[in-house]
Parts: sequence; C-alpha cells; structure tokens
Amino acid sequence: MSTLLEITELANGDVVLREADTEPGSQSEPLVRIRFSGEVRDMLGKDLVSVAEAMIDAATEYLEAEPDEAEEFSDDDESPPVVH
Repeated sequence: MSTLLEITELANGDVVLREADTEPGSQSEPLVRIRFSGEVRDMLGKDLVSVAEAMIDAATEYLEAEPDEAEEFSDDDESPPVVH
C-alpha cells in the first residue's frame, strides 16, 4: 500500500509535508514542517513552496543515498554538512 503525500503552505506560513488525505483543519501532525522567518518568507515570495520542496527533495535524496555516498555526511565529521 502506498501513501500519497502533498506539500502545502499553511495559513501561518509554515510549509508541511503530509498525507494527501488529511482533512483540512485536522489535528494530525505533519510528517515534516518547515518554518521560514518573516524576512525569508518576504524574500522568497511566491517561490516559498518551491524552496521548501527542494529542501524536502534534498532530504529524500540523502536518505536514499548509497551507503558509500551517505558516509560523506557521517556523524564522525567535526562539523555538520551545509547545504547551499
């Protein structure tokens, strides 16, 4: 069984990844919540959801990476990876 997911901007400006069949106003917790500052929301404008989608895509690619590729992001590194 597969679950259909959607990325949605909420009334408060948060962007969430949630199951598509979630009822509007539902109290169920989204799978991912991205909260941008007001300054960043203003700067991104209509691209806000696209940027959040790219962030979620990057996280998905990281989780799907081959073990050798994922090692570049191991906890053994002194500093966490930075995505630009």
